Amino acid sequence: MLRIEAVNYENSEHAAALIELLDHYAQDPMGGGEALPAATKATLISEMAARHTVYSFIAWHETDGAVGLINCVEGFSTFAAKPVCNLHDIAVRDGYRGQNIGQKLIAAAAEKAKQRGCVKLTLEVLSGNEPARLAYLKFGFKPYQLDPGMGQAEFWEFKL
Repeated sequence: MLRIEAVNYENSEHAAALIELLDHYAQDPMGGGEALPAATKATLISEMAARHTVYSFIAWHETDGAVGLINCVEGFSTFAAKPVCNLHDIAVRDGYRGQNIGQKLIAAAAEKAKQRGCVKLTLEVLSGNEPARLAYLKFGFKPYQLDPGMGQAEFWEFKL
């Protein structure tokens, strides 16, 4: 049995599970291959809780505890004049992948985003992460483009 639960950042069990799952994801090659820094672990929950535009869900297995996580960060679409929900982290523990846990987490995030008036969900995925790409396509995501002649959008970064 599996249950999807909204994270209460003030709940110590939720907080510990979120940090542990996110660290597990960070250490995976698809998450960068390195553990979260100690400073991040120490401040992440309080920083998330301080932002009303951040929310999370955890998938709990009845006997094995926390097995999946999704962190959502709300932004804003100037073209639609409405909020946008970015699915910032989606992680499912090894041994539980391929069981539609990610689909259930995304569905919970989508429902919350609808309640908050979001116009769309966004996410980024590595081009080499075929299992995740297939899961997102199955849910209904597709690469973003405005004009097919201009190509698909790319996700870039500039570190500060």
